[in-house]
Amino acid sequence: MRRTPHLSTPLSALLLATTCTLTSCAWGGGQDTKDVQPPAAPRGVTVQAGSATTAHVMWNQATDDTEVTGYDVYRGATRVERVPSAKHMVDVVGLKPSTAYTFTVRARDAEGNVSPASRKLTVTTPAAAAADREPPSRPGSPRGATEGSRAVTLSWGASKDDKGVASYEIYQGTSKIHSVAGSERETLVTGLRPGTAYRFTVKALDAADNASPASRAVRLTTAAGRDDGRGTAPTDFRAKTRHADGAYYIDLAWTPPHTGGAVAEYQIHLDGKTATSLVFGGAAPRKKATHTFYVGKKPGDTHRVKLRAKLPDGTWGGYSAERTVTIG
Repeated sequence: MRRTPHLSTPLSALLLATTCTLTSCAWGGGQDTKDVQPPAAPRGVTVQAGSATTAHVMWNQATDDTEVTGYDVYRGATRVERVPSAKHMVDVVGLKPSTAYTFTVRARDAEGNVSPASRKLTVTTPAAAAADREPPSRPGSPRGATEGSRAVTLSWGASKDDKGVASYEIYQGTSKIHSVAGSERETLVTGLRPGTAYRFTVKALDAADNASPASRAVRLTTAAGRDDGRGTAPTDFRAKTRHADGAYYIDLAWTPPHTGGAVAEYQIHLDGKTATSLVFGGAAPRKKATHTFYVGKKPGDTHRVKLRAKLPDGTWGGYSAERTVTIG
């Protein structure tokens, strides 16, 4: 006589377990965890009016606990551009002349989580030039120099236009990588690879979106290996203490880095940590900069101080030399 095996587990439970295996059920710790953490807000946002009807928006790569899959660019509360994660810039078109616009950028991940908005930046488009079909002349006398292994400076001669140059566009090969105001003749390009040959050209754009022919190409090869970004660091950095009104201060002086434009924002580090951010209002100094900050009322303490600049493309440059000061 055949014996029927004894089932220590009820048949209904076995059937449920089999069903869960086939349908990927999960209990307790085996349950898949959905990604609900949004990316960090994009930083280093810059905005430049390209013409009377366009604006060039740039930002740094955002971070996420999994992976950033794209960016959304907003004009006010309206999303106007959606780009993949590999892009960190976009030209916003269809704007009105002589109008102020505020832009922000948000990052998103594969689960659809959206970051907080970046800081707001406002730009005003120039006035339109009526019936302007004449493009600016070709930018002249392009020159360039490497700044270590990851940056180059570019300069060029001014273009001429019957109505005025609104901006200059910088191209790396055939790709537009940057835009600066029509009053600038120089810029710093960062984020390059060490030991790599690059080809740069410049085009001028007027308020009616007429583009000049490309300048003669500038070919540059970045230095091999790694560096600390000193080519983008403030130089001649000095620090000394001062006592006034019963308190101690540190006086700083430095020469701004050569970026092709005024540097308006700096980050000051004290004893290895960020102490404060310095933003110059109005016209930022180009040849010599100074700043004073409070450190307390107790003499005898020793501090290490250094600073770095925010570059025109929104990235941070290299640190200055570090100085050690003793209070009192």
